[in-house]
Amino acid sequence: MEYSLDKGCLRLLLVAVLLLFTSAWCNAGEGMTAIEKQRINEIFPQADVISDPLGEPPVRTISQGEHTLGYAYQTRDVFQIPAYSGKPINLHIILDAKGTIKDAVVLEHHEPILLVGIPEQKLFDFVAGYQEVGANDRVVVGHSVTAAKSVDAITGATVTVMVVNESIMRSVRKVATSLGLINVNAAAPTRAEVLDDLFNAADWTQLTGVGAIRRLHLSRGQVDDSFRDTAAEGVDDAPPDSRDETFINLYYAYLNAPTIGRNLLGESQYRWLMDELKPGEHAIAVMAEGLYSFKGSGYVRGGIFDRVQLRQRSDIISFRDLDYYRLSDVYAQGMPEFREMAIFVIRSHYDFDPGGSWDLELLVRRQTGPVEGVFSSFSATYQIPDAYVSRPAPLVVDEPDPEPIWVSIWRNKSMQIGVVIVSLALLLIILFLQDYFVRFPRLLHNLRRIYLLYTVIFLGWYALGQLSIVNVLTFTHAVMQDFHWELFLIDPVIFILWTFTAATILLWGRGVFCGWLCPFGALQELINEAARKIKIPQFDLPFGLHERLWAVKYIILLALFGVSLESMATAEKYAEVEPFKTSITLFFNREWWFVAYAGVLLLINVFTRKFYCRYICPLGAALAIPTKFRLFDWLKRRKECGNPCQLCAVECEIQAIHPDGRINANECHHCLDCQMTYHNERKCPPLVLKNKRQRKNAAAPKPEQIPATQLDG
Repeated sequence: MEYSLDKGCLRLLLVAVLLLFTSAWCNAGEGMTAIEKQRINEIFPQADVISDPLGEPPVRTISQGEHTLGYAYQTRDVFQIPAYSGKPINLHIILDAKGTIKDAVVLEHHEPILLVGIPEQKLFDFVAGYQEVGANDRVVVGHSVTAAKSVDAITGATVTVMVVNESIMRSVRKVATSLGLINVNAAAPTRAEVLDDLFNAADWTQLTGVGAIRRLHLSRGQVDDSFRDTAAEGVDDAPPDSRDETFINLYYAYLNAPTIGRNLLGESQYRWLMDELKPGEHAIAVMAEGLYSFKGSGYVRGGIFDRVQLRQRSDIISFRDLDYYRLSDVYAQGMPEFREMAIFVIRSHYDFDPGGSWDLELLVRRQTGPVEGVFSSFSATYQIPDAYVSRPAPLVVDEPDPEPIWVSIWRNKSMQIGVVIVSLALLLIILFLQDYFVRFPRLLHNLRRIYLLYTVIFLGWYALGQLSIVNVLTFTHAVMQDFHWELFLIDPVIFILWTFTAATILLWGRGVFCGWLCPFGALQELINEAARKIKIPQFDLPFGLHERLWAVKYIILLALFGVSLESMATAEKYAEVEPFKTSITLFFNREWWFVAYAGVLLLINVFTRKFYCRYICPLGAALAIPTKFRLFDWLKRRKECGNPCQLCAVECEIQAIHPDGRINANECHHCLDCQMTYHNERKCPPLVLKNKRQRKNAAAPKPEQIPATQLDG
């Protein structure tokens, strides 16, 4: 009996082990989401084993028996690159056994533009465009007819596109490297040195013949064909008899090599150019004729040249107005006539190798809607003749990681950054010299109106520099969990504004941001001021009720913070109590109920100044809390303020001054109106009374002026 019992237990144990093994074999990957399973089954329907994520980075292996079919992973397990929302976009990537992308799909994102503005489907379609891209491929964002892989861009979501491209390609390369699918120990190119002392006289035909000058020729028909099967197909197409006409006939050359530069530019112009270049800088000449201008609109704006760029290995080299020199003449004999010519300087921070091959890329855009367009990218390769450079022996090294994406974004937004920094410097001057400016009320009022217009138009609608309570919640969670500066550096304008706001809170309080730098607050103030100009009646709540309503915004702040502890995504939805996204970020281009909500707040503001800021704004509440710790009190008061004088309290349009004369820094927007009254000798009652007494005392006769007879009497 005992023996049979043990034998039965043994059998049961063997069955349990077999069932457990079978379950693990057939159902591996139970931690996967439904969409991951679905995508893997669609790509590899023959797979019978999907492993758990293993290795560093963690990757699932997809197999059929002993045969490996491919691999799957989530990008957040490889790189966490913050997007416009400040959070990474998580994607699911499936590779085949050779390191080629077979599927890419978005698992999670928090991009505000895509959540409530641009349809999400555009993001999904963009990501799907990475199918059949290899780990070693070079990806061009925008339609391309060259050998480079291309994915269609999303108009209006540039940062999001850059982050997705970076997340996919960097993660694919790292995963493929860790799995041994690509070789990272290949001989890395070493920098060639230009032979400065080598010069041979040559004409245009000789220079083009040896490849020192290269050509990119496009006909109108070629450009039209590049837009086939896109939204721009048929837009601005050439008539059938004009398809062979030249769209652009472009020549380009590397100028530092004396045989090329001196023959092309002439002796004096070449020497001038070499003297202008700093160590590590290089110059190229671009010359073109035809219907299309390679300089583009960036040349007119004085910003970036948005139609031509260079690419060497993984580096994209763009040119700004300071990188451009006018090429007035070319001296090579036999040179064709050109409609436009330019010299572009490659700055030293690009680490350009003159001996390595590089591509000149030309971008052509066709308009498909009011703000939408489709891009086509054309490129031609340049390789300097070996006779003009010396090449050291190659070194075998690992390829360095590309620069962080936030560095590229800061470089591309240098114009916006410069304008914002200058405007903040101007605001600091006003704040530090406020006691001087308030003595000139008309000047300060006009200056403030101009600044508020700048805040709404440039800072808000153009640069999208509207701070939000979501930024506060994101920062708080980052400090509580895993803080990374890169999370906040992805948007330079927002980062600069937050840094400035944090500093000014310690010095002045929340009023600097709320009164000068908040685009929605500035919009309200300008609307209310216009309403006052046309004599629309204004209504203020009794101070007792007004004081109690201050608490509402703090309650909203606490509620949002509590919700964020449970779910940040849910908190972001409830943060729509802020009308900022509707009125500033998306410029009222949303569903009607969002627009109606923002419109109602602005309508109330017509009759009561900054109603939303005073009673509802959770961001204002969050900034008011550290205002308690400000280091200075810049707003001056007199002992008569509040008792008996109530002028400033009555004139304060947001009712931040208590009846007893105290200024509540938590509610003050630092408009400086009370300080203009404080220094106005004809308006401030204590000053008026003081001056009146002084005049009376000055008019009274002094004792020595009274006749002696009157004194005796």
